[in-house]
Amino acid sequence: MKQETIDRIRKFTEDRDWDQFHTPVNLAKSIVIEAAELLECFQWDNEKFDMEHVKEELADVMVYCQNLADKLELDPDEIVNKKMDQNEAKYPVEKAKGKADKYDRL
Repeated sequence: MKQETIDRIRKFTEDRDWDQFHTPVNLAKSIVIEAAELLECFQWDNEKFDMEHVKEELADVMVYCQNLADKLELDPDEIVNKKMDQNEAKYPVEKAKGKADKYDRL
C-alpha cells in the first residue's frame, strides 16, 4: 500500500478514537469476519459476482490487516517478503509450476 493510503487509514482511526478498540484479537476477528463477507460475494456463483461489492469487502480486509500490522508494530513489506522467501523455498518453480499440491506432496 502507498504511504498516503496507510496514513489515511491511521488518521481515520485516530480521528474517531477507535484505537482503544483495536486490540490484536479484535482486529484478527474483524479480518476473519470481513474475509467471510468477501467469500460471500462468490457464494452461489463463481462467475457472476458484483465486482464493486468484492472491492469493498477486499478493502475492508486490507484496512483491518493494516490496522493489525500497526497495532503489532510490524512492517507489512518486511513480513510479506519474509513469507515470500519461505514460500519460494517450499514451492520451487521446477516442482510446483502448474500444480496445486501442498509443498510436502511435490
